Amino acid sequence: MAKILGSLKPQPLWDIFESICKVPHPSKHEEKLIKFILEFAKEHQIEAFQEKSGNVIMRKPAAPGMEKLKGVILQSHLDMVPQKNSDSSHDFYKDPIVPRIEGRFVKATGTTLGADNGIGIAASLALMASKNINHGPLECLMTFDEESGLTGALKLESGSLKGKILLNLDSEAHGELFIGCAGGQNTTGRIRYKVESAGSNMKAFHLAVKGLKGGHSGVDIHLGRGNAIKLITRVLWNAARDFGIRITELKGGTLRNAIPREAFALVAVPAEMQKGFSEFVSRFADTAALELAAVDPGVSITMEPAPMPDNVIVKVSQKKILNALYSCPNGVFRMSSEMEGLVETSNNLAMVKAEKGEFQIATLQRSSVDSQKDDIAFMIASVLDQAGAKYDSSSSYPGWKPDLNSEILDLMKKVFKKMYGTEPGVAAIHAGLECGLFKSVYPHWDMISFGPSIHSPHSPDESVEIESVGKFWDLLIETLKNIPKKS
Repeated sequence: MAKILGSLKPQPLWDIFESICKVPHPSKHEEKLIKFILEFAKEHQIEAFQEKSGNVIMRKPAAPGMEKLKGVILQSHLDMVPQKNSDSSHDFYKDPIVPRIEGRFVKATGTTLGADNGIGIAASLALMASKNINHGPLECLMTFDEESGLTGALKLESGSLKGKILLNLDSEAHGELFIGCAGGQNTTGRIRYKVESAGSNMKAFHLAVKGLKGGHSGVDIHLGRGNAIKLITRVLWNAARDFGIRITELKGGTLRNAIPREAFALVAVPAEMQKGFSEFVSRFADTAALELAAVDPGVSITMEPAPMPDNVIVKVSQKKILNALYSCPNGVFRMSSEMEGLVETSNNLAMVKAEKGEFQIATLQRSSVDSQKDDIAFMIASVLDQAGAKYDSSSSYPGWKPDLNSEILDLMKKVFKKMYGTEPGVAAIHAGLECGLFKSVYPHWDMISFGPSIHSPHSPDESVEIESVGKFWDLLIETLKNIPKKS
């Protein structure tokens, strides 16, 4: 069967990436991809094993004459973010991702592509299987469950890896070398509620917010894209005040690290208020379209008649839920005063669900300053406390502090300039790379992160620039040739 990506170069990388696309590997379900990688290693006679923690490690001796170079670890994560449009029937646990070439990009249809971090995995495997690339002692570290908890990095075992330099292949902007990242923390709340009869002379409607781009809750948070939960909250809060609507169900968002693209509610409205409510929703849809015209032109807010539910949330609980959602901070909270253009602190109002007597809210705080990360988490906790919610914070992880004196940074800047005639950007990223966690286990590692240009990760619009993958590969190969000798 002809390969969809068979015309792209470097062919070994793209060939492996297309094979990875065929293997389901959403977060916490990487076992099929791990099996594929271990079989690949056996076929190519590469030393490979899985730690007790679940991470996969591979080793390859140095090319002849390069044995004295410092050992390098190529690091990527195994899992992908499973996001799809609501009209897609794709099953991320069974169905393959089908990539397609669209102009300068590779994309999927209706789902995330998994270039984050499938390109990094593919590059690592292509290097390990290569016979004619010069490099010193080489290892691969492939971590599991990065996207939903950095679990593999948290469980990394000491002593398994021998290298001194770690190349993290999980960045998404070619031409940028990343030397720092934000830390993160989850804050979650729950409110138990009672229901009561919807009453007579009421009409039911399905409300839907759709068509938003969503995206990565760290990398894309500064773009000002719409948050579907915030938008539907504005509709519900105002409609409860002005039209007496009652909520039966509410849900929005699917992952903590993805900006919510869709949100839905089932509501009941007094029959005499139906016309006013309908006109309000129509006006608000126009307002949202105007507000988001430059960043989210596809936004859609609709209402459709629905069967009348038996029960609605009692008024006192409904008010607490809507006030908590309206008050919850979302988006960029503070910009860095040290690195121009870098988001320092943010929050993603990521997921909500109200059904069967319980309201749940999930948020993700990020910051390169631990005290600011704590501050915004406490702010959210205070909002939830006022609503009478039970709340907790979990999965806190540290940021990665930039080291401008890094040896690998200096080397890669020189290599990049020699290859392309320009200086690369040097930056930190407002996202959770695993490097900060690695430092606690391997404090001697000299680390840097780079990758191809991936757009709209964590959303069905995810795409990777074909040309940037070739440049990323060439930069990786040239870097490995120039690794310094052991001291």
